[in-house]
Amino acid sequence: MPILPLILLFAGAALTLLLLVTALAGPSTNKATTRRLAALRERHTASPTNAIEAQMRRITGKSATRADLAAMRLLPNVAQLQKRLSMTGKSWTVGQYGGATVGVAVVVALLLLLKSMPLLLALFIGAAMGGLVPHLAVGMLIKRRINAFTAKFPDAIELLVRGLRSGLPISETMQVVGAEVPGPVGDEFRSVSDKMKIGRSMDVALQETADRLGTPEFQFFVITIAIQRETGGNLAETLQNLATVLRQRGQMKLKIKAMSSESKASAYIVGSLPFLVFGVIYMINAPYMLNFFVDPRLMVAGGGGLIWMGIGAFIMAKMVSFEI
Repeated sequence: MPILPLILLFAGAALTLLLLVTALAGPSTNKATTRRLAALRERHTASPTNAIEAQMRRITGKSATRADLAAMRLLPNVAQLQKRLSMTGKSWTVGQYGGATVGVAVVVALLLLLKSMPLLLALFIGAAMGGLVPHLAVGMLIKRRINAFTAKFPDAIELLVRGLRSGLPISETMQVVGAEVPGPVGDEFRSVSDKMKIGRSMDVALQETADRLGTPEFQFFVITIAIQRETGGNLAETLQNLATVLRQRGQMKLKIKAMSSESKASAYIVGSLPFLVFGVIYMINAPYMLNFFVDPRLMVAGGGGLIWMGIGAFIMAKMVSFEI
């Protein structure tokens, strides 16, 4: 039985599912918004590279175990991976992530071998799942934490406004927010306050947090404070207006999510149903489904189906993708 067609077919299936998951996962910051925020930050920050260098020193300065060092040699783009792990809010290390990757790959490969799947195909699928499952799990935790942060962030800004109107300086008000607001918002403001206590400037501490979070809402907050420090004015009133804008932005996101939920559900069902049916039949009668990879006509039909599914997923993603 030829192995190359099997590998190509399963690679196409994995790419199609990855496209459906990543493209239709929900609204996210796009490249245009990132470029605009970066341009504003460069105009209103004295030294934008200082924050990036400080962030890299923070990432690489942690003590690494033997498992971490081994994973750093094997995994690509370790700095970005460490940044993603820190964005989850968990104390996970690169070594633990590498161990999870290897564990998932081994378990999936062994299960497929027990089902009489060819060795090379089982190893390929196991390696693909080992790289995909931990990555998606980390992404899901990051998205959950970012959503929790975005939901509570306007309340934190309003607490800042009340503190400023009562006469407190903004540094002490940030300490109050870190102590009073639960969840990721309080954690991030406590981190900013701790960095300021050890000698970091407010701009650098805020920018490090903004680079780690990567949310437009916190970037707006950092840019607002930077502009106010340069031009002057009533900071409390400016932050109050920002809190109002962020609440309206959140409401708009919810409206868009409700309007596009039917299309997304249809895309998930239509995209996953063929693979689910294939997996169920394969678990029931493996030799019957393995014949699917022997007949050249079925191979061509399967490849054509994957291509059309990919095109359909791309079109549906564009239809339900909105920039806010």
